[in-house]
Amino acid sequence: MPSGTIKRIQRDKGFGFIRASNGQEYFFHRSAVQGSFDSLNEGQHVSFEEEQSAKGPRAGNVRPE
Repeated sequence: MPSGTIKRIQRDKGFGFIRASNGQEYFFHRSAVQGSFDSLNEGQHVSFEEEQSAKGPRAGNVRPE
């Protein structure tokens, strides 16, 4: 399972971006977070599953570490 850090969070819109350890960026939606979306912070380490969407790479099953 890949891991990375929260690069940016748009709390009011319910999404964010993760920078993986390999440098790739992944979009994630609040519905993909296991636990509380509101408890995530920029710079926090997370693990996730890679998914593809029509708009590019996406993170699913996002779990805080």
